[in-house]
Amino acid sequence: MKRVFLFLATNIAILAVLFVVLNLLGVTGILDEQRVGIDYSSLLIFAAVLGFGGSFISLAISKWMAKRLTGTRVITQPANELENWLIRTVRQQAQRANIGMPEVGIFDSEVPNAFATGMSKNKALVAVSTGLLRTMNQDEVEAVLAHEVSHVANGDMITLTLIQGVVNTFVIFISRIVGHFVDRVIFKNEEGHGIGFFVASLVSQIVFGILASTIVLWFSRQREFRADAGGARLAGTEKMVSALEKLKKAIHEPLPDQMSSFGINGKSEGYDWKALFMSHPPLDKRIAALKGQLHR
Repeated sequence: MKRVFLFLATNIAILAVLFVVLNLLGVTGILDEQRVGIDYSSLLIFAAVLGFGGSFISLAISKWMAKRLTGTRVITQPANELENWLIRTVRQQAQRANIGMPEVGIFDSEVPNAFATGMSKNKALVAVSTGLLRTMNQDEVEAVLAHEVSHVANGDMITLTLIQGVVNTFVIFISRIVGHFVDRVIFKNEEGHGIGFFVASLVSQIVFGILASTIVLWFSRQREFRADAGGARLAGTEKMVSALEKLKKAIHEPLPDQMSSFGINGKSEGYDWKALFMSHPPLDKRIAALKGQLHR
């Protein structure tokens, strides 16, 4: 319940900030001065502020939200040799990947998982679950950490935010045009906007948003292959393969939806059209890609 409340409260706050920005920019509506046609310039600004603004604010608070959604405890003073090793390993990998030292954390979960997030390459967070630390040996944990550090080094969080911003902008822009068309042509509303606009815009935004999400998720799946390859370079291909095979044997319980695309073990099992909506490729494909590197 706390996670749901935190997520809703955060999104309401983001929307409030964005509407303040729109008012400061003088964008208070999307109709022309006669309140008959669409002012496409205002609509584009409106769509871009909401589309990119929401994505970048979410990125800016991603570490804060991740810590609270997963209950991650950041290691500030290592309490034992395991925590010392985690800090030491991530520091070595970060140096080799030429990025700033990420925060390192642990979150309670019986399921082996890990994630990386943060606003930039030099201000990231890498966290692993207690289940991962219990079920994997040191070499496999090292590979998982390398996978997450590679996500950071590749700039995946920034790129995903930019792609999401572009997608959001087009979805908002086109859905308002559809809503305007329905309001004028079907509901015969000649001035302003009536209920037809709001209903059609909302339905269009949901439908277009679902379709457009396949673009973002396609990129998410591709970046997993890149992070696996990066993890193999930092920790060794055999260690990376072993870690993925251990994940395959584990019970699949992904991170919260808001974090699933940032984890190493996401909603990856899908067939046919369902695969379009998966944030991670099937583990079999990821393992096969890495084994292909071993035989080159």
